[in-house]
Parts: sequence; C-alpha cells; structure tokens
Amino acid sequence: MQRQALRWRRQGVRIGLVPTMGYLHEGHLDLVREARRQVGPRGRVVVSVYVNPAQFGPQEDLSRYPRDLARDRRLCRGAGADLFFTPQDAEMYPGADPGAAWSTWVTEERLSQRMEGSSRPTHFRGVTTVVAKLFNLVLPDVAVFGAKDYQQAAVIRRMTRDLNFPVKLVVAPTRREPDGLAMSSRNKYLDGTLREQAVALSRALAAARAAVRRSPRLLPAARLKTSLQREIEQQPDARVDYLEFFDPATLEPIARVGRGAHLTLAVFVGRTRLIDNTRL
Repeated sequence: MQRQALRWRRQGVRIGLVPTMGYLHEGHLDLVREARRQVGPRGRVVVSVYVNPAQFGPQEDLSRYPRDLARDRRLCRGAGADLFFTPQDAEMYPGADPGAAWSTWVTEERLSQRMEGSSRPTHFRGVTTVVAKLFNLVLPDVAVFGAKDYQQAAVIRRMTRDLNFPVKLVVAPTRREPDGLAMSSRNKYLDGTLREQAVALSRALAAARAAVRRSPRLLPAARLKTSLQREIEQQPDARVDYLEFFDPATLEPIARVGRGAHLTLAVFVGRTRLIDNTRL
C-alpha cells in the first residue's frame, strides 16, 4: 500500500482516504463520493476496511462485529473508489495481539477524556493509533470521516494538527434512515421492536433542538438532560450510557444550553450501543 501511494505521490496524483471498519452502508458511500469530489477525477480514492481490535474493550462486540468484504468491495467499486485496502491484524499489529508485542501508541490527552473516552477508556488510543498508521500507509492528501462520530473527528483533527500530518480532514454529514435513525453498521443487530425503539435517539436530538429553538434564554443543562433521558428510557429496552451538552470547539461540558451548543449521546438498545449527536 505504501509503495503504491508513493508512486502516486511522485506522479502528482492526489489521494483521498476513507477509513472504515466495513459492513458498509449508504453513509459510508457518501464519504467515498466526498473523497472523489475532494481529489477530482484524476485523483485516487482509497477505502480501507479494518476492524481494529485496539479500539474495542474486552466486553465489546469485536468478535461479532458484522463483516462482508465481498459486498463492501462491490459497493466501493460502484461508488467510485479506486483501491480497496484490507490489512490484517498481523500486519497492523505485529505479534500475538495488540497488547503483547505491540508497544507504541498514539494518544490524545484532552479531547478524548470525556464521553466516549470515559465510557470506553482505551477506545481513542486505538483510534488515534490506527488512523496514524493509515495516514502513514496511504499517505492521503485528504481523509474523510463521518459526523456521526463527532468526538472521534475532533480527536483525529487534534492529532493531525499536533503531529503535523499533511492531511486535510473533511467531516461529512450523517446519513439517516427515513425515520431519523443514524445509519450505522451496528443497526444490523436491531431486530423487531429494537429497531423501532432505536428511533428514540434521533427523537431526543430533535426534542433538544426544539427546546432550544423555543426558549428565549439559556436552558439548564441538568434539567434538559434529565428530561431527555426520561424520554429515551420510556422505551423498554433502552438505557442511556451518557448524554452530554458541550462546547463544540473544546468538547468541555456546559451548564447552560443555547444555540450553537452541541449534544451527543450513547444509548444501549438491548445489547446494541448506538451513538448520535447534533448541533443545537
């Protein structure tokens, strides 16, 4: 991969990277199409598919995460990707497992501490390490990420700035199902009534936007959080992991909520953990 990327760079070809964990959906294909727009018809779009073990906790769904490389390859080709990159664990983390022979990590120590970082303590270390490796392997001019993972995009942007990666980051809008549920590979886990209950996430975001829109003054964050959590957990199989109002630039929590603030949440629907966010 790196040799191919170096050849392209010597020829003056722009490279766009879309890093994914596979089991692609229309939201991923939006990222592929955005990468094509960024690099132009003469550029090269690389889609990586790698289910990164370093960003999963010990009790998370690494072993059952959905995989279908043949389908992903067809979808990428149809969306205009040029190269389908599927590294293996032994190549990305030489040794028996990421915690044994592997000893070099990339960590971001400020934006990654709250929300996802609090619920999944080793998650962002795995994300920043694998993205740094992908940047070094693919050598992209542009990398495209999705807005559904707002904190992840912020952490990667900070890493890119702090470590001087010559990569332009583009964050594309979240693609949603007709009923408002954010598209996610993990939606595959939602059977029957769980799929219906999962819409509670996007309804909560809409309720928060409406509350801010109606109010002439700032709203107490604690009171609004309680109201939204109660609304979500009216669903029999829904449990809020976290729900946070924060400053979109610093990711610090805010006590009073108004226009321009950001809301993010993580909710278990049955055994499936879903995330979503919105600007207010």
